[in-house]
Amino acid sequence: MDTESTHSGYSSRSGRSNRHGERARERHKASSSKDSSRSEKSVIINPPETSSQDSPVHNGEPLPGEPMPAASDPGEEGQDDNWGETTTAVTGTSELSISQEEVVGLGKGIQDRTRSFRRYLPLAVGVCGGLLVLATPLVFLLLPVIVWPERLQPCGAACEGLFLSLSFKLLMLLTAIWALFLRPARASLPRVCACRAFLTTLTLLLTMSYWLFYGVRILDAQDEDYHGVVQFAVSLVDSQLFVHYLAVVLLELRHLRPCYSVCVIRSTDGETRHYNIGQLSIQNAALTILEYYYKDFPLHNPALLSASKHRAAKHLAGLKVYNVDAPGNTAGAQPANGNQSQAAAAAAKRKDSAHNELYYEEADFERRVRKRKARLVVAVEEAFTHVRRMKKEDERASPSDIMDVREAALAIFPSMARALQKYLRTTRRQHCHSMESIQKHLAFCLINNMSPKAFLETYLAPGPTLQYGPERWMADQWMLVSEASVTSGVKEGSEFTLRCLDFSLAVTVRGIPYIRVTEEYVDPKSHKFVLLLQSETSV
Repeated sequence: MDTESTHSGYSSRSGRSNRHGERARERHKASSSKDSSRSEKSVIINPPETSSQDSPVHNGEPLPGEPMPAASDPGEEGQDDNWGETTTAVTGTSELSISQEEVVGLGKGIQDRTRSFRRYLPLAVGVCGGLLVLATPLVFLLLPVIVWPERLQPCGAACEGLFLSLSFKLLMLLTAIWALFLRPARASLPRVCACRAFLTTLTLLLTMSYWLFYGVRILDAQDEDYHGVVQFAVSLVDSQLFVHYLAVVLLELRHLRPCYSVCVIRSTDGETRHYNIGQLSIQNAALTILEYYYKDFPLHNPALLSASKHRAAKHLAGLKVYNVDAPGNTAGAQPANGNQSQAAAAAAKRKDSAHNELYYEEADFERRVRKRKARLVVAVEEAFTHVRRMKKEDERASPSDIMDVREAALAIFPSMARALQKYLRTTRRQHCHSMESIQKHLAFCLINNMSPKAFLETYLAPGPTLQYGPERWMADQWMLVSEASVTSGVKEGSEFTLRCLDFSLAVTVRGIPYIRVTEEYVDPKSHKFVLLLQSETSV
């Protein structure tokens, strides 16, 4: 009886636990469906591969925890208690998961810290190296005077001359370091310059070698010849000057000789320029090309690109596409009927008329531009004529009635504003010029007594990028994409890309060929000739 009661109690507990497990599973499924419908940014944690014993359904067997027709196994109770470990769990991003924005923000913060560290590390190393270079000769001279002054031999006239030479050399070295290294950086490069790293390492090795020799031969032995110590310090300054000369050759003179011709193509409008560069690394060549870009390339105008895309979309909208290989389409394999032949003829006609539409559209655009330009030129000339008339009247007026140049610019600007606005809208360059910049340019032209044509030149043709406000190009952050290492030098056939937010610059490197010039001697007597005159001629 006791055994039967025990078994019956266990089975009742097992059935109760199974029912609890089923209810918990149902509540979990309902909450999972609600959470998944409430938030799309959910993270699904799938369980690992389980055996056939732990799988929910296997060959028609019931789920673990469901009542068995026979006596239940005692191991099922443990399965019911640990069901959450092998069940799919759906959690909201607000509680247990990290959203994509947070991951991107975390990576951006780490990247910003790394970028600032890489930006200021070369500066810190350069400052420490410069202080070490300048302080080492002075320390060489002061240590014997401080440590063993009573044993030093007196310094004569030759030694005092070395003091003078050392002071002037240090002054020249300080000026040279300031001129070459202590300049504001033009840009932030992704990698450290190989030549600068080599020169810094060479300077540190030179200084450490002198310190090692000084410690072994002078400090340990406490050399009494102070004249020799001064000569040793002078030799160190001479070596540092030669290292600086090497730095001038590597950093400033090596790339002046043109060795390569680079072709730069803007990806959006195909604007192309060609430049000659010297022996540079890929990242330094990219920096040089970007400096040329802001000076030579016209401002990038996305409005013109959108106009061409609109025209292409308008043309493609009138075309019909037929899928002859579609299932159930038997008309494609049969001879064309009347409707198909009419559609094909209409498509061919539309294709033939596409170039005509483009021609007339461009002709109409050029006509409208010329019309707007003529109106703008007339309005500006009338405004400048009015200013000259006012200027002559001001010469006869009292000083209190004389108008300032900026006030005159504000007074005549409304007379040309409408014509200028229409012209800029027609040429799709209205976003490049603000009213404040136009008024400022007008005042500049009036102050310097410029002609109307000089004022209009800024607006009639697109200028380089630097001509416009910094808000047009200061936000450009360039990314250098290259298969080769950016610290390696450019060579024949090198290709890399400079990517910006709206476009990219594709750069191709070609070597300048070796030019062979020969000389051909021309005898001066070969230019002489004899004119024979006949008596019967009129001459």
